[in-house]
Amino acid sequence: MQFQSGTVHSMDYPRSYDVIVIGAGHAGCESALASARMGCRTLVLTANIDTIGLMSCNPSIGGVGKGHLVKEIDALGGEMGKAADHSAIQWRRLNTRKGAAVQATRIQADRQAYRSYMKRTLEAEPNLDIKQRMAEGLLAANGRVVGVRTTLGENFYSDAVVVTPGTFPNGLIHIGTTKISSGRAGESAAIGISDSFGSLGFRVGRLKTGTPPRLDGRTIDWDKLEPQPGDENPRPFSFSSGPVTREQLPCYITYTNENTHRVITENLHKSPLYSGEIKGIGPRYCPSIEDKVVKFRDKERHQIFLEPEGVHTYEIYPNGIS
Repeated sequence: MQFQSGTVHSMDYPRSYDVIVIGAGHAGCESALASARMGCRTLVLTANIDTIGLMSCNPSIGGVGKGHLVKEIDALGGEMGKAADHSAIQWRRLNTRKGAAVQATRIQADRQAYRSYMKRTLEAEPNLDIKQRMAEGLLAANGRVVGVRTTLGENFYSDAVVVTPGTFPNGLIHIGTTKISSGRAGESAAIGISDSFGSLGFRVGRLKTGTPPRLDGRTIDWDKLEPQPGDENPRPFSFSSGPVTREQLPCYITYTNENTHRVITENLHKSPLYSGEIKGIGPRYCPSIEDKVVKFRDKERHQIFLEPEGVHTYEIYPNGIS
């Protein structure tokens, strides 16, 4: 048995599984449900049961780049489309003036309603066990992975392991010139799992993503902004969802200006993207506000969408300034 870890004492869990899924974000939830619904004994390991299905960044589903994936997941029996329709506070069909190939559905979700729906769905699945554990590494024997060890020294064995850890492995958060070890805001990084991949011969790298600070809706002068209502006759995401009848919440549009661009330009040395602190590659079609200002100097302004994070919160997501 091969394992690289600082854990001295260990114990074997008395039950084995067909599939173990590490992580319970979007990918982990869908993987676990697909496995269990196919009749496989499935275990989900997540650092916090109360964050199953938590939308770490913008609480939205779909759009031009991802909406078709949600439709495909739904057609294959997945849950994301149903969860999106259950928790949506706004539906919009994008690019309706263009051809069908570039049209897409996008919903703004209530973050907590989506999380709660996915948690209940996983808990209700008969073939699915959930353990609140932090995975420390992979167990390997005879050239194949045979299970997972947790930070508590437990060994869980299975025929297959699906790894969906999101931003947690050796996660770093940069806030200006400050750098902290974290999986996401307020949660610890998963250190051992990356070391385990390395010990098994995998090349380990680092990707980059970003999320903006949230705004307090009570501090925003909404009368000065351009409202963006939902569709009058919204189409649900899931093929199995019924008609949409509940009231929708509007989003709003505002813009950067010359003063915004001046402040950003004068403080580029504080940005980890431009100071050299971040070595990873960011997503191509989701540039940071610094990249927008630097690479598109001919633009006098950039759009910012102010999007509510839920029905029972004042939190606003400023989409466009990550």
